Amino acid sequence: MDSRTAREQSIEWRQIDDAWQRIEPWLERNAPATWANLLPGASKAEIEALQDSLGVRLPVGLRALWSRRAGVGPDPTPGFMPGESVLMPFEVVRRTYQLKMQLRQGDEEAQRRTGSTEEITVWRPSWIPFAAIGADALSGLSVDAETGRIWYWCEYAERSVQFESLTDFMEEMADVLEVPLLAAEARVGLMNGFLVWGVPQDAAERAAWKPLAG
Repeated sequence: MDSRTAREQSIEWRQIDDAWQRIEPWLERNAPATWANLLPGASKAEIEALQDSLGVRLPVGLRALWSRRAGVGPDPTPGFMPGESVLMPFEVVRRTYQLKMQLRQGDEEAQRRTGSTEEITVWRPSWIPFAAIGADALSGLSVDAETGRIWYWCEYAERSVQFESLTDFMEEMADVLEVPLLAAEARVGLMNGFLVWGVPQDAAERAAWKPLAG
């Protein structure tokens, strides 16, 4: 599915890895609650098992990211990544993908019954979810394994491209954490040891949230 050369894929792996090496020390120093809830990186065998269960080849960028950290633990974690998102653990990736594919298949069956030729956009087999928005994972972000773009999705079938690549996504996060002025523009702050992307809606949480830029 990925038609890029081995060199191009190697560059993407290095870019994702470099961005994460900028992010994680910052989290450990400044947002220890977020850092403590990160799961360890996945092994090659675990990533291959996930790929087999999804039935689609995983993009090299996701492999690089998951080799570093394979999601977050069960404790509630505010959205600490762009788009107010949080890394999904593998079981949530698998469950979300399978649910979305079931919805797609249901729509395809309905189309066959009605004779409709309209393109199915509720979900595409190449979309690999990797970040959830909200604890219920009813919305989130996915990497398109064919184009590399990052798509936003939600339960109401709203779909839109958010980033041109996972590299852009990760480098934006690293840049925002390192440059306070960018953090202020992105409305990123700290709350009780957590990094929080976006101002919390809950009044008590909002009172505890402090912007990075001060």
